[in-house]
Amino acid sequence: MATLDGLPPLRDVIQRFDLAAKKSLGQNFLFDLNLTQKIARSAGSLEGVTVFEVGPGPGGLTRSILALGAKKVVAVERDSRCLPALAEVENYYPGRLEVIEGDALQTDFAALAAEKGEGGPVKIIANLPYNVGTQLLVNWLVPNDWPPFWQSLTLMFQKEVGQRIVARENDNHYGRLGVLSGWRADSHMVFDVPASAFSPPPKVTSTVVHLTPKAQPLPCDLAKLERVTLAAFGQRRKMLRQSVKSLGGEALLAKADIDPQRRAETLSVEEFVVLANNL
Repeated sequence: MATLDGLPPLRDVIQRFDLAAKKSLGQNFLFDLNLTQKIARSAGSLEGVTVFEVGPGPGGLTRSILALGAKKVVAVERDSRCLPALAEVENYYPGRLEVIEGDALQTDFAALAAEKGEGGPVKIIANLPYNVGTQLLVNWLVPNDWPPFWQSLTLMFQKEVGQRIVARENDNHYGRLGVLSGWRADSHMVFDVPASAFSPPPKVTSTVVHLTPKAQPLPCDLAKLERVTLAAFGQRRKMLRQSVKSLGGEALLAKADIDPQRRAETLSVEEFVVLANNL
């Protein structure tokens, strides 16, 4: 069967290298190269861009990113079984793919970008393993140095997580993750991916989320913002005067000019920042 890039179909690659997805690594492989191209296109133009990818697996999304003209892909893969399959992609695109065997949670991506990015734009595109996706996003949203090393994030999550990322006040999905992402980035859900597109199929629908960093986020201490959102959403059904009682309660809310009878889900990202700054 012919493919868009001339490399073997992914089903053949997975069979040849015996790459059964491992649940312990949160792996769900995408076979449809038309779909992986759609994900890659969601990141915008890749010309002259260094792309970081996490968990490339057999390389389906990697191939699409390279086929769409990325200058280079730096892929971090924890599963050594996938390395021979990725080596074939590396040979097909000489000098444009570098695979790093390692744990993405332990990887200093900012330092890697400074080393591998060659001074050009860096984007992150990934079908993130379900079990580490949220933590990786948080890691990319919270560096002290801002703007960050990345120009955009185009990431696949479980749909429920995607809804939490893009949610804003008065949305049932709004919570600590929505406040953090809303503070540091502009985000939107691009399209859903059905479970049937994966092997093995997960029990949930997935979604692709695109984030771009805010040029100048409101000044705020991250640790204080985390304390405020933890308290407020930890008792989200209670009025704020009760949920943030341990942080100063009504005195804190008065300093921030916030009605103590309101609930956490009604506060905007900007109001949470004001609350944190008065802590």
